Amino acid sequence: MIRINLLPVRAAKKKETALQQIFISGFSFILVLVIVLSLWGWKIAKISTVKNDITAADAKNKELLIKIGKLKDTEKLKAEVTKKLDVLNQLRKNKTGPATRLATLSDVTPDQLWLEKYKENGRDISISGFSTNEELIAQFIRAIEASPEYEKVELLVSEQRDVSGNKLKHFDLTFKIETPGQPQK
Repeated sequence: MIRINLLPVRAAKKKETALQQIFISGFSFILVLVIVLSLWGWKIAKISTVKNDITAADAKNKELLIKIGKLKDTEKLKAEVTKKLDVLNQLRKNKTGPATRLATLSDVTPDQLWLEKYKENGRDISISGFSTNEELIAQFIRAIEASPEYEKVELLVSEQRDVSGNKLKHFDLTFKIETPGQPQK
């Protein structure tokens, strides 16, 4: 019988398969390592892009907040100016003065009636004067009451006086300045 020793062939095949397994394991490890590193790099790049986007959005947000603040300041200024203009318009609308009131009195004063004294204290006005008769005084009172500027006319005194040899009627009147917004009688 012949004996063949197959152990060295089996050992060589074992070595060869072991080398192949080591090579395949190493190649697989390197391949997995490359894939993992490329995915990690891709995620890092994506994270960096998102961080840049967030930084840009924050900067834009701050810029918009500044514009909103300026807009609110502008709206406040507009409201203040509108309020001041309303006050000025109201003042112009309600503008009255002694000159306009005296012009009205001059317009309603009949002939042969003379005003001697005009006194204004706040809303109260007192007038003294002379007339040739009581009818002119009554006509003057009705004209003042009909005026939109005056209200609550009262005759305090009506008496006859001798002035430079003429008998005239002296009168004292009080009335109030019509307040704006009040209904007229």
